[in-house]
Amino acid sequence: MNKEPKIAVFGGGSWATAIVKMLSENLDEIGWYMRSSYAIEHIKRNKHNPNYISSVEFNPEQLKLTDDINEMVRYADYLIFAIPSAFLIQELDKLEVSLNQKIIFSAIKGIVPETGYIVGKYFAKTYKISLENIGVITGPCHAEEVALERLSYLTIACKNEVKAEFIAGNLASRYIKTKVSDDIIGTEYAAVMKNIYAIAAGIAHGLGYGDNFQAVLMSNSIREMKRFIKKVHKMKRNINNSAYLGDLLVTGYS
Repeated sequence: MNKEPKIAVFGGGSWATAIVKMLSENLDEIGWYMRSSYAIEHIKRNKHNPNYISSVEFNPEQLKLTDDINEMVRYADYLIFAIPSAFLIQELDKLEVSLNQKIIFSAIKGIVPETGYIVGKYFAKTYKISLENIGVITGPCHAEEVALERLSYLTIACKNEVKAEFIAGNLASRYIKTKVSDDIIGTEYAAVMKNIYAIAAGIAHGLGYGDNFQAVLMSNSIREMKRFIKKVHKMKRNINNSAYLGDLLVTGYS
């Protein structure tokens, strides 16, 4: 009899906390790695993350919590990384166990420092992970709205549809809708680029530019994103889908 694959989340921030909440709607047990032993003990005693979206209440009996990254890698089959890209290498440097045979999903929106790689490419290049075992979790979805159980939408991208569907199914709930895609490169670059455009939108707002300017900025941003992603990885995709345009809009206007 085949046992159900185990899922673990790596990270202690708001997005990691939101992902654990989503998984807790469907799973009896979720692995959760974070650096802070204080936060772990607080969650066990008080049922919430003391540092991020503290309104989310957990059942500690559902959570396998640890500050030992090697213990968590050994425990799980599917590893969801939600560590800020700036600290990813620092955390992975603690690894003493192999990532071979593990399925990696990145919920990180950024470039790995000193490499120029998106996270999926970093795992592929550095740890020799097959693209069949790499996936991306992207929005449009704010952690704070997940905490409030507002209707939200996720795209789960992976070359292997079965693995994408497995993660999508375990994240879906009455307030989380999921869709699968095979565009792991395009969706991940879109998640990086939308943050750059959102900074520009924030600057424009701070300078007192109005809605007219913001509309032009956003329309030009999506056009540039389309050209860039097509150049980096040419495939058939609709840039107006939520993983691209939707993620840009929710970040740019927030």
